[in-house]
Amino acid sequence: MAPQVYAKIGGRKAVESVVTDFYDMVLADDQLAGYFDGYDMEELYAHQVQFISSVAGGPVTYTGADMREAHADLDLDPADFDAVAAYLETALLENGVDEDHVEAILAEVGELEEPILGR
Repeated sequence: MAPQVYAKIGGRKAVESVVTDFYDMVLADDQLAGYFDGYDMEELYAHQVQFISSVAGGPVTYTGADMREAHADLDLDPADFDAVAAYLETALLENGVDEDHVEAILAEVGELEEPILGR
């Protein structure tokens, strides 16, 4: 993705707001909250900021685990993936990210569905 998308959405500060709102929604969802039991949320938050910054074309390289490896023990299904993607979309839109940029970011995330679901 073009680096200007990261700048146009507001850079790191905007991404941090998106990720905060995203996790607030995900952790309030009974379908998803259990997947995060026992995980260091500060670490996950930092990785998510890095990940979203990276897919938005920011000057950041994602250094977290491979998506297939990171999600292998979670037994996620398509409904879980769709719910998480919907929360990300909502967080992006609620933080003022332009619809075209939201679509571009979600397209990047969508490319990861198969590895995240272990397919």
